[in-house]
Amino acid sequence: MDHERKYEILSAIKSPKDLKKLDIKDLTLLAEELRHRIVNVVSKNGGHLASSLGVVEMTIALHYVFDCPEDKLIWDVGHQCYAHKLLTGRNDIFPTLRKEGGISGFPNRNEGPYDCFNTGHAGTSISAALGFAQARDFAHEDHRVIAVIGDGSMTAGLAFEGLNHAGSLHTNLTVVLNDNKMSISHNVGALSQHLNRVITGKWYVKLREEFGQALQVVAGDQVAQFSKRLEEAVKGIIVPGRLFEDFGYKYVGPIEGHEISYLIETFQAVKEIKGPKLVHVVTTKGKGYQPAEEKAQSFHGVSAFQPSTGNLPLAKRTYTDVFAEALIELASSDDKIVAITAAMPEGTGLSKFAKVYPDRFFDVGIAEQHATTFAAGLAAGGMHPVVAIYSTFLQRVFDQIAHDVCLMNLNVTFAIDRAGLVGEDGATHQGVFDLSYLRCIPNIVVMAPKDEEELKRMLKTAIEHPGPAALRYPRGAAVGVPLSSKIEAIPIGKAELLSDGSDLAIVAIGNTVIPSMEAAERLKQEGYSVAVVNARFVKPLDEEMIESVGKKCGLILTVEENALAGGFGSAVLELIESKRLPHVAVRRLGILDAFVEHADQKRQRSLAGIDADGITHSAREFLSQYPRHNSHVQTTETAGYPSR
Repeated sequence: MDHERKYEILSAIKSPKDLKKLDIKDLTLLAEELRHRIVNVVSKNGGHLASSLGVVEMTIALHYVFDCPEDKLIWDVGHQCYAHKLLTGRNDIFPTLRKEGGISGFPNRNEGPYDCFNTGHAGTSISAALGFAQARDFAHEDHRVIAVIGDGSMTAGLAFEGLNHAGSLHTNLTVVLNDNKMSISHNVGALSQHLNRVITGKWYVKLREEFGQALQVVAGDQVAQFSKRLEEAVKGIIVPGRLFEDFGYKYVGPIEGHEISYLIETFQAVKEIKGPKLVHVVTTKGKGYQPAEEKAQSFHGVSAFQPSTGNLPLAKRTYTDVFAEALIELASSDDKIVAITAAMPEGTGLSKFAKVYPDRFFDVGIAEQHATTFAAGLAAGGMHPVVAIYSTFLQRVFDQIAHDVCLMNLNVTFAIDRAGLVGEDGATHQGVFDLSYLRCIPNIVVMAPKDEEELKRMLKTAIEHPGPAALRYPRGAAVGVPLSSKIEAIPIGKAELLSDGSDLAIVAIGNTVIPSMEAAERLKQEGYSVAVVNARFVKPLDEEMIESVGKKCGLILTVEENALAGGFGSAVLELIESKRLPHVAVRRLGILDAFVEHADQKRQRSLAGIDADGITHSAREFLSQYPRHNSHVQTTETAGYPSR
């Protein structure tokens, strides 16, 4: 790809109205420019590449046929919306993608009327679209509502709930199924197999080949070219979307997703059909950029890379890597350990486990709720299931954790990846709520490691614990401490005193422990005596140690990379209150009551005041408010990520 080219057609597109002035030839050239623009920016900023490249022609056709923003276009997940943003007036600011203060990598209502619904989690589009459609009907309006959902998202239970309800209401609604045979990793399950059989069944392929050959022999190339259109019509008869028709939809497809003219014709025809309809579009993930086509999984979400070669940067060792290696090691001596993921084998590191223990690995698709209850059944049957899910997606599973796991006190381990601030993916993906919503559930043990060695030990602790346990660890590179050859469990509820002191106790959890130690060293150089406690456990707390340092210092500063509301600091406050310690003052550092937008992780932690600089500043301020050894007023002052 020539990365110095000009965007002659794209530069003239200020809104979808400009798109409608172009002929098919120009639209084809526009598709090339869109792909070039997306690759160019994502190679610098990082982002979701393969998914956006796969829907370029489909996005052009949708905006060519429908009249957004009057018509409502809702993207499922939304990581494939880059072409949509470029066609809706954001080309000039597209280089700010995923940067602090720039545009989001997902649909965001704050960016204008073309993003009518915020998305970031799979399976929401059909339900949201149905809501828009019903609101339209109540208002006696007649605009169209279109939901674009990938075949991976169709494995989510919520998608089928929306399909079922929409089919029963018979309102005008269009669902576009983007079928690229992948979500992030390769799709699993019966639905994926059904769609693949539709496209690749030998009987259909043979019929198509024989039909095309016969036409060439009888009528020549001209009629054979026309046969492609006839083939699509025949396909609708031979391979009906019975599954979707049973839901009450008029089914159209499957159709080629990279031929703009046919996509336009199809959407124009569908536009006039009344009631719910589903258009099945077959696309290629990463289309038009060879490295992304060949390695769509690797190019799903990328950091900056070299666009001319497609070479991705060498990956640093991460907490995810350490988790995967530790689980494989533990499974070698415990044949009851099984691993479960919800369509994220690569992201959670479990693809490594799957290679070693394929019969003990389960990818359930984008179905976190099923993953959890499935794990509960395994545990009730005597197995030791480990469920690896990103923190932001674990939010969807609260009822299953409480009702299906904790109520029965089952031995299910939750490995919570990407916990805390996740950077450029933004508000929909921050993992800053898990400590708050987990610690209120009875029976569960909740912990967070300060480094990778402690992560290994906590994994063993969780698996050996006879009840539910959760360990949360951050996105990105691990601290880099030497790893022991043998994994030792940690006594449940036992904290670690890293340094003693008499003026202030910093009680930290997880990845805030290391910056807390750095802050303590700075304060010691200023003459303060500072204790640092690695809490390790949010539930149960090490009550004895926290009470001890509280009485000794009189001041406790808690630090967490989690929402302050109901989080680790709140647990410490509750402990101080329950122990009737009125002479211990507590200040909490963490994330304030605001959604955290996109920026890099270092910047997010700085804004939250939970890096070494922020902790030092807050501690110094806290100490200045109370004379040493003379604290007598309890406070719950907080610091954290400001409203933006």
